[in-house]
Amino acid sequence: MAASRRMSFTIEPPQVVADEPDDAQQWVEDWRNVLAKDLIDSRIVEIDAETSVEDACEILLSEKTLCLAIKAAEPKEEPYVGLFDFADLNAFLTLAATRHTLLREDLLDNPRVDAIVSAARAGRVPIHLVSNLSEKNPLESLPDSASLISLLQLFSRGAHRVLIRSSDPNTAPFLGIVSDRRLLTWFAAYAPTAAFLATPLYSLSLPSLHLFSAVVTATSTSSVLDAMRLMSEEGVSSVAVLDDDSGALLSAVSVTDIGRIVVPSQSNQILSTPLHQFIALVKAPDGSTDGVDRYPVYAVSPTSLLSFTIQKLLATNSHRLFITRDTSGSTSPIIAFMRIPGNLTGIVSIVDILSLFARFAHLDVDPARMQRHRRASSASTNSAHSARSGSRSSSRSGVHVSRTPSLRTSGVGGGSGSGGGAAK
Repeated sequence: MAASRRMSFTIEPPQVVADEPDDAQQWVEDWRNVLAKDLIDSRIVEIDAETSVEDACEILLSEKTLCLAIKAAEPKEEPYVGLFDFADLNAFLTLAATRHTLLREDLLDNPRVDAIVSAARAGRVPIHLVSNLSEKNPLESLPDSASLISLLQLFSRGAHRVLIRSSDPNTAPFLGIVSDRRLLTWFAAYAPTAAFLATPLYSLSLPSLHLFSAVVTATSTSSVLDAMRLMSEEGVSSVAVLDDDSGALLSAVSVTDIGRIVVPSQSNQILSTPLHQFIALVKAPDGSTDGVDRYPVYAVSPTSLLSFTIQKLLATNSHRLFITRDTSGSTSPIIAFMRIPGNLTGIVSIVDILSLFARFAHLDVDPARMQRHRRASSASTNSAHSARSGSRSSSRSGVHVSRTPSLRTSGVGGGSGSGGGAAK
């Protein structure tokens, strides 16, 4: 497989960590007076639990929303059973495309995947089976009386969105959704932190700033399916795309790109498309609008200011940026320490930045908690599959797509020659 999660380097350069600002505790007191409900940035788009995955995907795209709330079939205490977003869609498409690689024993080890395959064979996959299939999209909620601090605690542990409950019995049970991006926007505009936001990244306690091995990458000649599998197996929402020869960062591919381009495609050829061609499709709307690439590379350098990094995360509508070595001739001791092929050195995400603020509030911060869980789950599944596949591995060592990962009934486990398999 051309794509890979590069583990060649683990960089631990000397850290110059900025001190906690003297007025940080005053900031925290201010944050306690900000209500989560005042930060709602999107409405809740509901779908029935028995809605097909295909129909749910069409709604996700037509409503131009990033998440759907799945209604409980018989609501009692909770009106929703889960959420569905582009990360879940990517996990489902990957499952559909690689269904032929697993044996029946593999399905028995994963009841949820078995249920999805069984539903497909019966003619229809209901969306409630695919809710949070990516394990990146849990259903989190807070009361309308909750403060910004409560939001910060959830987001700094890896959640991306929180539903806000209503205390008014005469209204709908939920008021709307607050995203991690909305909270980041709020912090960017919070005037008292202006001096802190002017801190360069290399002097902040960011866990993966110089950790090359933490970056999930694919080469420019890797296929779209390679990238999909990496995102699903590694539990990330995007992968860095590197030049095959130089190792330099070219761009990034995200689960949202997969949802918006792969799903409308009428041919399985899109799955074998090299990433450098797929990137051109992703950027095509920008080029047709103003004739230029608006964001050719989703990257910042270790010397970039925190304020600039936040603004770029917001402008590119991404959850993470890749850290590349400064090419301006900087003499930073951190930069001088680097001796890595190419220009990629690490990553910084919205979760990482929100965790910086969470530490000022003395919250229990663990931005990698959800990702560790997803990777452990994936590793367990892969190990079981590898142990059983045995002689099959030699003939299936590369990526093979027998047919399109259609959202239709035949797309997962159905039809002749499917082998009853699913994604690992």
